Amino acid sequence: MLSNTPVPSPGSSESSIAPAWHTIAVLSVVLGVSLVGARVELPAIFGSHGRVPRYLLAMFVEWATVALIWWGLRRRGIRLSDLIGGSWARRVHILRDLGIGIAFVVVFGFGVTQGVSYLLKAAQPPAVRAMMPQTPFEMILWVLLSLTGGFCEEVIFRGYLQRQFSVLTRSLIGGIVLQAVAFGLSHGYQGWRLMSVISVYGACFGCLAHWRRSLRPGMIGHALQDTTVGLLARFLLR
Repeated sequence: MLSNTPVPSPGSSESSIAPAWHTIAVLSVVLGVSLVGARVELPAIFGSHGRVPRYLLAMFVEWATVALIWWGLRRRGIRLSDLIGGSWARRVHILRDLGIGIAFVVVFGFGVTQGVSYLLKAAQPPAVRAMMPQTPFEMILWVLLSLTGGFCEEVIFRGYLQRQFSVLTRSLIGGIVLQAVAFGLSHGYQGWRLMSVISVYGACFGCLAHWRRSLRPGMIGHALQDTTVGLLARFLLR
């Protein structure tokens, strides 16, 4: 039976939600997968099967990581919904989070990150362009992958790791910065310049989670941006 152990809202630094060994396990999975992605040419492995296996593998890894987090939370009597925070009890709550998510992406996703990319002279490497969907079926899977990324990555980084790092450093800022660094490092296949940009973006997501005491606006914005980038690339890279 689950206990009534209180859980602080997303982005806070009040108490740990899982033991240290569990956090190390989650980080090992996240960074280990990133290291493999940076060193192994997945197209050479999957050959003529195209992008579909890569999409399916990415979704499996992200949901498996969330399952690991859910298991760790359950040992402390904490529900995944407690980690996510917020509420959609009324329609206006959904519209509010949708509006915040869209505004966040416009300002930070297409504004701040573009400025940082310009300063760092960051350009998409061939590995990123090769992942963009080309066929109708790949576009459908890309949307599912984007929804998975929006939910799972916000749970992993802004929900779980930000909380744990905040407790470790006894600082909200420390939690935001460390989860942002981990978020950037988790995208090893994109190269260090884009990883730096992604870290900055991750810090922005962390501030959003703390401000709203909820992962929901970030999940919406994250999923919408990934979906838009992939579908636009379908036509821009032709």
